[in-house]
Amino acid sequence: MPAAILDGKALASSVRALVRDRVTKAGRPARLDAVLVGADPAAELYAQSQGRTCAEVGIEYRLHRLPAGSGFEEIAGRVLLLNEDDAVRAIMVHLPLPAGVDVERVQSLISPEKDVEGVNPANIGNVVYGRRSLVPCTARAVVELVESSGVKLAGAHCVVVGASNIVGKPVAVLLMRAEATVVSGNKHTRDMKALSRQADVLVVAAGVPHLVDADWIKPGAVVIDVGIHRTPGPGGTTVTSGDVDFASASAVAGFITPVPGGVGPMTVAMLLRNVADACLGR
Repeated sequence: MPAAILDGKALASSVRALVRDRVTKAGRPARLDAVLVGADPAAELYAQSQGRTCAEVGIEYRLHRLPAGSGFEEIAGRVLLLNEDDAVRAIMVHLPLPAGVDVERVQSLISPEKDVEGVNPANIGNVVYGRRSLVPCTARAVVELVESSGVKLAGAHCVVVGASNIVGKPVAVLLMRAEATVVSGNKHTRDMKALSRQADVLVVAAGVPHLVDADWIKPGAVVIDVGIHRTPGPGGTTVTSGDVDFASASAVAGFITPVPGGVGPMTVAMLLRNVADACLGR
């Protein structure tokens, strides 16, 4: 029996509706201030889309543009000015930044209480202790999608393929906080496939197209595909796929996220929720 699809678009729609209702009833404004350096086409499109999405839920969106040649000092200076502005409650920095600018150094400058992407090391660290914090958006999206499957995380065997600071590690910690037994794998992990086949919940965030196929998956497992890759298709088209070979994996898994339409929409919805939390209180 084919796997049930975990529809990120539908789940994200319900989250956006809750955010819209909360913002409407709050009686005070919610606003996202975003910094965009240069004119990277993908970043431009994302910023435009983000502005529309914010408007749909009643969040004001202010885009702060900096020239393409901006260095660390200019970017850091803008972030610090936003930190000091009492009218600003939610900040994010669009990527990519210019070559030579340390992304993590810039992100670490965002005030933790205004860091709605959850990328400041303080917010990532707070995940370990379960403290009230702005959780990294993609990690939060992954856990919400897992929970939407109805699986009981307490005692479940979870495997996370990929250990990045923004996705893999925070996902592993959030699953641990839910009292799951978690294996966090990286490129040096021995026999990652064998470990993955033991997982009740398999989260794949390796950044490698089609890395995981049916041979990696325990029958009936929940499979969350965080990867997103765009490659040339026939007739000049672009094909979007993930880290999981969907066709083979969906024949074995119990639940699976599609790409696109899985983790991506939920990540945006979690950003909106974080903005509401930062502006209106948690």
